[in-house]
Amino acid sequence: MKNIMIENREGAEKVLLVIVKFKKDKVRWSIDEDVNEMKELIVACGGEVVDQLTCSVDKPTASHLISETRVKDIAELCHAQAVDTVIFSHDLKGSQQRNLENVIKTKIIDRTQLILDIFAKHASSKEGKMQVELAQLEYLLPRLVGKGIELSRLGGGIGTLGPGETKLEVDRRRISQRIVKLKRNLSEVANQRALKRKHRKDKGVPAFSLVGYTNAGKSTLLNTLTQAGQVTRNGLFTTLDSLSRQLVLPNNQKIILSDTVGFMHDLPHHLIEAFHATLEEVQEADVLLHVMDVSHPYFRHLKESVEDVLKELESLDKVTILVLNKIDKLEDREWLKGFEKNFDNAVCISAKTGENIPELLDKISEMLSSLIVEINVDVPISRMDLVNLAHEEGEVYSIKYYAETINIRAAVPKNVAGRFYK
Repeated sequence: MKNIMIENREGAEKVLLVIVKFKKDKVRWSIDEDVNEMKELIVACGGEVVDQLTCSVDKPTASHLISETRVKDIAELCHAQAVDTVIFSHDLKGSQQRNLENVIKTKIIDRTQLILDIFAKHASSKEGKMQVELAQLEYLLPRLVGKGIELSRLGGGIGTLGPGETKLEVDRRRISQRIVKLKRNLSEVANQRALKRKHRKDKGVPAFSLVGYTNAGKSTLLNTLTQAGQVTRNGLFTTLDSLSRQLVLPNNQKIILSDTVGFMHDLPHHLIEAFHATLEEVQEADVLLHVMDVSHPYFRHLKESVEDVLKELESLDKVTILVLNKIDKLEDREWLKGFEKNFDNAVCISAKTGENIPELLDKISEMLSSLIVEINVDVPISRMDLVNLAHEEGEVYSIKYYAETINIRAAVPKNVAGRFYK
C-alpha cells in the first residue's frame, strides 16, 4: 500500500478552519496561537483558509464533537464560501467524522490527519516512508468502517495522501498485517542504528542531538556546522529523516551531530511511537542542542512543548545547550540578554547568517569537557595503535618514546580512556 500522489489542482484548496476549545481544559495555548499554527499546517499542505470558526464546548458530544447548531453554521459557511475541506483543530473519532460529513456534505479532516498529510509529502528515505505509513495506517485502522467523503473522492486534496485510499474495501486484516510488517522492518532499522551507535561509542565519539520545535532551524544549523547539505525549507516538518554528521571542533575533538524530526505541541502519541527508531538518537545522545526560534512570538510556549516531548522520551534531564536561533530576525535584542541569563548553557546565534557560531562551538567544547578526561600513561612500544587513537579521538599534549614504552599525555573521551590503561 504505497502513498498515492495527488495531481495538483488549479489554485489552493479552500479550507474552513474550525478551532475547538473545551471550557474545562487547562491549556496554556491561546486561540490565536492555535489558529496561527493550524494555518501554517494548512499552508504546508497547499490549502488556503478562506474562513474560520471557533467553537467553545462544555463537553464533547458523542455524535459530532460540537453542538448540532454549530454543525449547521459550518454547513452554511461551506455553502457560502464554496469550501472544499473543513479542518478541525481537535482530533475526531471515525463516527464523528462520518456524521459531520453527512450533514455538511464536505470533506472533513482533523489535526492529526493534517500532520500526517505533511509527513507523507516530505518523507523521502525508505525509513521515513515506512514510519509515515505506519502512522497513517494506525490512524486509519479504527476509522476504516464506513469511510466517508475523504476516501471516496477521486480528486484528492488535503488529507487524502494516505496509504489505503486506492480501494475502499481494504479491510482490517490486511492493514493489521501491514502494520505488523512495518513494525518488524522498523525494528530491524532500530537494531542497525543501535549497532552504529555502539561502534561510535566504542570509538569514544560523543553524540550530540539537535532537538526543537518544527521549523526552529535545526537542519540549517546542521548544514552550517557540518556542511551536511540537508534540504531546508521555511515550513513545518520539512525534515523527517534523522541525519548524522561528524563535527570537528576547534580543539580537534570530534563529535557526532544528529538532526531529528521536529516536535510540536500535543504531538499525537502514536506519531512519537511511529518515529521511535529516529527519536532513539535523542534518547542515546550524550548532549542535546535545543534549538529555539526566538523570533517566534510564542517561543516560550514552543520551548515548553518541546520539553513535554522530551519528558515523554525520558530525555528531559539530559545535559542540554539552549540554542537561541534566528536572532537575525530580531529588531530589538536587548530583552534577549536578560532571557539568556536565565539559563546556564544558552547561546544566541543565527544559523542562517553564521552569527555567533564560534561562541556555540566554544559552548559545545565546554560541555564536552565534562565528558573528557586527561590521561598520562605509559604503554608498550608496540602499541602504536594507541598513539593513533589518542590523535584520532582526543587532543594530544605530548608523545614521548622510550626504549620499551611510549608516554602519552592527552585529553580523550571518558569511554575511551580505559583502553589506554588495559
